[in-house]
Formats: sequence, C-alpha cells, structure tokens
Amino acid sequence: MIPYGRQDISDADIDAVVRVLRSDFLTQGPEVPRFEKSVADYCRVPHAVAVASGTAALHIACQAMDLGPGDRLWTSPISFVASANCGRYCGASIDFTDIDSLTGNLSVEALSEKLADAKKSGRLPKIVVPVHLGGLPCDMKEIHALADQYGFRVLEDASHALGASYHGEPIGSCRWSHAAVFSFHPVKMITTGEGGMVMTGDAALSERMRRLRTHGITRNPAEMRHTAHGPWYYEQIELGAHYRLTDLQAALGNSQMQRLEQFLRRRRELAARYDELLKDLPLTRPARVADRESSWHLYIVRIDFEKLGISQKDSYEKLRAAEIGVQLHYIPIHLQPDFQQFGFRPGDFPRAETFYRQAMSLPLHSRLTSEEQTRVCEQLRQILAPSS
Repeated sequence: MIPYGRQDISDADIDAVVRVLRSDFLTQGPEVPRFEKSVADYCRVPHAVAVASGTAALHIACQAMDLGPGDRLWTSPISFVASANCGRYCGASIDFTDIDSLTGNLSVEALSEKLADAKKSGRLPKIVVPVHLGGLPCDMKEIHALADQYGFRVLEDASHALGASYHGEPIGSCRWSHAAVFSFHPVKMITTGEGGMVMTGDAALSERMRRLRTHGITRNPAEMRHTAHGPWYYEQIELGAHYRLTDLQAALGNSQMQRLEQFLRRRRELAARYDELLKDLPLTRPARVADRESSWHLYIVRIDFEKLGISQKDSYEKLRAAEIGVQLHYIPIHLQPDFQQFGFRPGDFPRAETFYRQAMSLPLHSRLTSEEQTRVCEQLRQILAPSS
C-alpha cells in the first residue's frame, strides 16, 4: 500500500531519541525549550509553547484567550473536528463559515457577510479559526482586517502548514493573527510522534499557555495568592491540563527540524509533478495562489463524480484495492452526528458539502518515489479516463 502520508525517520532521528533515553531527563528537561526555540526562530516569532498534540495546542490557545460559556468560536467546516472541538472544550458555542470553492479554505466573502449579520443580532464571535487546508494559507490580511473591524481574535489552525508562507512571511509568524497552531502528527511536515505547538507574538498569552499546559500551576511568587511556604511551594491558580510534550518527543522534533527544508523541497517537487501528470484528466488540481506558498501537506484533487457518471465510493475502493492509499479530507464537521445537537443540518454550508462529495487526497509525503507517484496517476487514469 502506498500511504497518503507517512513519517520520514532517519538514523540521526533515532540517535537523538536514544541520547535522551540515556540522559537525566525524559521529560521537563532541556530538549523542549530547545525545540520551541528552533520552531520559533524558523517562523520568526518571539514565543512558542510545545504541547502534547495539535488539539491540545488549539485548546490552551482558546483557554488563554478567555473563551468560555456565552462566547462563540467560528471556523471552517472543512477541517478535522479539533478545529471546532477546541471551542467546545471551553464551553463556547460553535458555528462555521462556508469555504472558498477554489481553495477549500474559509471564504472571506462568506465571513464578511456572516459578521455583518452577527453584529446586527449581537452574536459576534470571540475567536475565528482559519484553517490552512492542505498547507495552503488562508487570506490572512483580509481576515485580520475583519478582526480589527469586528473585534474578534484570530487563531490560525496551521496544523498542515509548517513551512508554508504568505506574502513573504512564514506561517506561524502571527503577523496577521494572535496565535497559530502546528501539529507534529506523523503525516505532517515534521513529527514528534504526537505533539503540537502554539506560536504567538504575545508574551502574556505565551506565559499563560505555559501554565495551562501544566495543570494551571505556577511557581512564580508574583502570581501566587499566598506567601510561599518554602522552595518546594507551588500553586494551582486556574484549571489547566497535563498537556506537556516529553523530551523524547522534542528530541525527535529537533532532529526533524534539521531536514524540514529537505522535506518541503521534495513535497513541492512531487506536487509539481502531480500537476503535470494529471493535467489532462477530468479533475481539478489544488489551487496555486500567487502571494503564498503551500507546505503541500495534502494534494487534494476534486472530481465531479456525478458529472462523470461514476461513484466516489467505488473510485475510492478501487484505488484502495490497487494499494493506492487515497484518503478523504474532510467530512464537513457540521455533518458529524455529535454536532446535530446544535441544530446543524445538511445544506447549511453547501460549498463545503460539494467539496466533500468531490474531494480525494492522493499520496504525498517526502518518501514517495517518482515510480510510486506514476503508479498512483496510472490507477487514477484507469478510473477517470479508461480509454485514454
């Protein structure tokens, strides 16, 4: 099976983890701050907070921005459920904004219209979470301008987008947002096994997230409610969680960061080659936008199965039977059964639902060979244009 994504682990990565296994610290040692600095320096941002997963990163970012009951979080329906669940963890209400049909990202036009209506009814969001689908940055300048106009905070779900850039700025710089979140799941740009990180230019936000990832505990006398009883003393001053990243994971992340540019270069080569190999097939290739560069986490093609008179399900199953590990990103979040309790129904976000009916993610990762990529395209051709 050619997987749609997978990790790329080297001997140097293994050696880095072994060094930590032989050291004094398996967790809460020097590797985590070293990893945070490495990613922060790459993104040209002052602060980075490493945590146990991308989901944990989204959660503590929302919590640090004081999202809570009575507040609203808006995001894209075409994303993994974590982009919305982070608001639910804080007790906030969730809503969605339909996507741009070209990019699959949150539509600025739809967002602008929805904000104007929400202002009239007094139901503006506290946080908007743009999702950089597949690694292609959203229209951050326009979203930032709307944030200034309507007073919401912007939390980038950049789980797909480490290494992407927008108007010459690396995603994660937070130039047009309050914070940005990365994921280090094995199929992402780099991996720590599981892991995530929040980037921000806000020192106070960073400090609070560091506290929230460790149960809301502080050892800083200036933050304590009572006089310290001794050097061992700490206080839990708010409810946090155990979201720390281990030194074992951070060591792997540090080693992987040494090859990030290599990974990105290979993904871009493969994406360009897909563009060429698929140009005559009846499908829509991923959008390329002049003022931004995708990290190419995903290569999502869109196929009008209904127009071609073929089944999305049958096509998926045929490719899987041929050991082509295609995937589907994503089932619209508002269609998930657990979200029906909030009144969401089919038809609420039609462009997202059309995207879902036409989407298929082809294998794309740094270890994909040209021969494997050719095989993917040949099998897809047999389904979409069998007589060609």
